[in-house]
Amino acid sequence: MDWQPGISVNYLKARAKLLGQIRGFFAQREVMEVETPLLMGAPVTDPWLQALSVKNHRLAAAPDVMWLQTSPEYAMKRLLAAGSGAIYQICKAFRDDESGRKHNHEFTMLEWYRPDFSLVQLMDETDQLLQLTLNCQSAERVSYQQLFIDQLSIDPLTATTQQLQRAALVTGMQGPDDLDVDGWLQLLMGCVIEPKLGHDRPLIVYGFPPSQSALAKVENGVASRFEVYCKGVELANAYHELTDAIEQRSRAEQDLVKRSELGLPMVPIDEKLLAAVEAGLPDCSGIALGVDRLLMLVTDEADLRKLISFDASRI
Repeated sequence: MDWQPGISVNYLKARAKLLGQIRGFFAQREVMEVETPLLMGAPVTDPWLQALSVKNHRLAAAPDVMWLQTSPEYAMKRLLAAGSGAIYQICKAFRDDESGRKHNHEFTMLEWYRPDFSLVQLMDETDQLLQLTLNCQSAERVSYQQLFIDQLSIDPLTATTQQLQRAALVTGMQGPDDLDVDGWLQLLMGCVIEPKLGHDRPLIVYGFPPSQSALAKVENGVASRFEVYCKGVELANAYHELTDAIEQRSRAEQDLVKRSELGLPMVPIDEKLLAAVEAGLPDCSGIALGVDRLLMLVTDEADLRKLISFDASRI
């Protein structure tokens, strides 16, 4: 029986050093480390994120089915609404997604929230963390709109399904005929544009289409969010967080409609999160960053599976 871990001792040391750097970075800035449960009573409704479910046989007051978190976002926002102030967490997250060179069902996530931080301030702080851990130059910044114009000569904020489909065909890529605008944008971004990004230095992409706002505010006609790319790898995703409980419920309900259209499992809406937002989620910006992917860049390792103790195929 193959019992040995998939990670070498050298990579274990590199991981420990990286985690120490991250904790030192936030301690210096007086951002408090917190810990929240991995099990959730309700998962994210986002149709692009699939949570792993767990049957509950013991907890009488809990739902019959619970979910392993796709991120600690909901629980951390409840702490923010309770007055925690600036917080961060390094934890395990789980997604029912592909497993391979850049993905694992179980992975390590760094997530932090900054009350009274603008999205630009969070970009600056993220850039500082990357310069520390990767010993790299300051990140470039470009809008999502300009990125598509530069790479594919198409405006993603106004393009039709047909125009996006034609742009894909020019690159030699084909997709399902039933994809909508968002589906084509996701496909083009992930398969055509993303592999080219951040090879000289990290790249911050901001100003996403409103239809991709998730739990971000929509300001000046675009979603107030950014993503970070480095050496063709998506590293982090950040929002100027939505603080309107009515709008948050509306988006969750729209997610469920989309799930139904795509034939995805239906999930409950997290009422405790909505109650926390209604009680007073402070104006804040937050970001989730993949620690395993960051470690890939630190060690110049191309396969994430070599950087975790036991990948999904070896548990």
